[in-house]
This record gives sequence, C-alpha cells and structure tokens, in this order.
Amino acid sequence: MKLAVVGGGSTYTPELIDGFARLRDTLPIEELVLIDPAADRLELVGGLARRIFAKQGHPGLITTTADVDAGVVGADAVLLQLRVGGQAARNQDETWPLECGCVGQETTGAGGLAKALRTVPVVLDIAERVRRANPDAWIIDFTNPVGIVTRALLQAGHKAVGLCNVAIGFQRRFAKLLDVAPAEVYLDHVGLNHLSWERGVRLGGPDGADLLPRLLAEHGDALAADLRLPRELLDRLGVVPSYYLRYFYAHDEVVRELGTKPSRAAEVAEMEKRLLEMYGDPALDEKPELLSKRGGAFYSEAAVDLAASLLRGGGSPVQVVNTYNNGTLPFLADDAVIEVQARVGTEGAVPLAVPELDPLYAGLIAQVTAYEDLALEAALHGGRDRVFKALLSHPLIGQFEYAEALTDKLIAHNREHLAWV
Repeated sequence: MKLAVVGGGSTYTPELIDGFARLRDTLPIEELVLIDPAADRLELVGGLARRIFAKQGHPGLITTTADVDAGVVGADAVLLQLRVGGQAARNQDETWPLECGCVGQETTGAGGLAKALRTVPVVLDIAERVRRANPDAWIIDFTNPVGIVTRALLQAGHKAVGLCNVAIGFQRRFAKLLDVAPAEVYLDHVGLNHLSWERGVRLGGPDGADLLPRLLAEHGDALAADLRLPRELLDRLGVVPSYYLRYFYAHDEVVRELGTKPSRAAEVAEMEKRLLEMYGDPALDEKPELLSKRGGAFYSEAAVDLAASLLRGGGSPVQVVNTYNNGTLPFLADDAVIEVQARVGTEGAVPLAVPELDPLYAGLIAQVTAYEDLALEAALHGGRDRVFKALLSHPLIGQFEYAEALTDKLIAHNREHLAWV
C-alpha cells in the first residue's frame, strides 16, 4: 500500500508518522511519500519520519519530493494537509478582520473565506494531478476549511472524504471521563465542519443509553472550561458544542480577547521554529512533547482509521466524516457537505440517519451552509461581488458596512494568491 501526503513538510507531520507507525496492523503502509515545495522543511521532517519508523520497527519506505505528479504516482490514497501562504497568510486571516470588529480566525468568518479562496484552486489542481496519475485513489482532505474544500472536490467528481479531529477529540475526552475504551464511545455528532454539536454520548453504538446528561451533571464545569463557554449554556442546551461555536455564542467577547494578545498564527510560527530545530537533531527519533501544543490532537488516529476503511475495509465501520448530505438533513440540499457519523467502506462514506434537529441548530447550519455555497462560488469563479455576497451572508458578519470593508481588506491581503485580482 502506498500513501502520499501533500503538505508533508508540515511541522505536524511527525504526529501523523507516529500514528502510521503505531497502527501499522490497521494500515500496513509499504511506501509513504511526503510532498512539499519547501525543500528545507521537507528534509528535516522526512529525516525525523524515517527515524520514527525505524525506532518503532516499521518496515515502510519513506521518500520525499517537491513534485506532486511524481509523488502521487501509484498512491492508493492521498492526504491533503496543505496551508497556502503558510503561517504568514494565517496571521493576516486572524488580524485584519479585527479592524472591523469581527472575529479573526483561519477557518470561519472573513479569515476563513480568505483561506478558502486561496486554497480551493490549489487543491483542485492537485486533485486533477492525482486523478491523472491514479483515478482510483482516494483523497482524504484535512485541509481547512474542510467543508468547503471537500465540497469542491466532490463537485469536481473526485473520490474524496473530509476529515476533522474535533469529533475524535470529544470521543477521547468522554472515554476518559467514563473510564472506558474510546472505541466504546459513540457520539451523536451533527453539523458542519467547525460548526457541530454532540447531542448524545452512547456506549457501544447508536442504540446505547445516552450518557450525556450524566456527563454534563458530573463534569459540566470542566467541559465548559475547556470550551470557554458558560456552564449554564451547556446545561440549558443539553448538548456539548464544538469549541468553534464560541465564535458564535460569545463573538464580542472573543473579539475583545483577540485584540489584546498575539495571533495564534504568531504563536504557532514561533513554535514551528523550535520544532524544526528539534527535527534537525539526528538523535531525535520520536515526536517531541512540544508538538502536542501545535494543535490537531488525535489527527493521526482518525486518518489511519479512515484510510484503512476506504482502502481495505479494515477501519471502524462508522466514523465522523465530511461528505455529501444526500437527504440526511432534509433542510439542506443533497450536495451540501455535512459532518456526521457515516458508514465508511471501500465504496466511500454514507451518512447515518440523524434525528430531527431543533431549529436552534438547524437554522445556524442552514445559514452557514448558504455562506459556504457562496464562498465556493467565489473560490471557483472569483470576483469582488461574489466575495462581498459571501461575507454579507456569514452570520459573524452580516452587515453591509462590515462586508464592504472586509471585502477590500481580504482582496488587498491576498492579491498574490488570487489569480482573478
């Protein structure tokens, strides 16, 4: 089995490598290709990746290349984890929206749109190269914004599934609180990428007793603190929202906070410098502890599980993924991309049935899906008016004055990445 990772020079790649090494019985990789245009980073990450495999006794071959066409030849699956513009572009996404009193974040709001506009054309170009090299290869997208990028891939006819680590993070958290194995925990997870709620926590599968009320009663304070949301909100809703919902439920508070400290991108950039220095140490043969602060917890486990199911039916039969709605949420179009539990196998992902949603959640999902429709149109076809309409439609913006100003700022900060400007 051959896998390719586009964005393989990421400082987070050793987490993925560690998962491949530990879970090699689930996903037996014979060859792994790390693809990245940043040659200096790629060689540092590739060297550490080989040492991790060697230490854990993994027999797989790890190679590196800057050539996408050469790297994806013969690949059974291609994982996308790229960041167009790097941390510098992310830093802009997180700062200029604040000038208009709006959340600055890399996956939602104005910053999220900027990232989508930069990313979708690049991802579609890579996907076409994969299709030419091997039309049967699966594309697993971890590149944000996952919902919009996955929809772009699916609409273009690619064999693609989107992946996020939010659900597996909650699964691991709840399993620890319940003192059970993570595989025993089934989440009633519903929503869109970075806009989701846990409506139930069950043991053994979708028919198990719901333990979420117990978790909220016994651990509500800790869960609320992790999410940085009021305990009262969790109690009144009776659900556990994704931490990305804080941008919606506490927007103004978040904006005030972001204006008083360095951006997350600045923090990560400094962290990446230290990580790359560590990766250059020939004695290092395991992922360093600092990497746990980089973000993306449990990504490797989720990626292995999904790839194993898609390639050989060997992973968990049901997983939380991003895929076409196809009637699962009746208030959305079939070609909307949702994030829910799905049955995953070699034929792809099929969402499981979802109980009727309260209007409180359905309304926000519908509005953000409408934004994603407009965002994808802007990413595919460009144009100031399309960007403006997408921004105006977003519930974190929604005002003419803000949308006008943010449109100009977005274009000004992303000229080098937008072919139509």
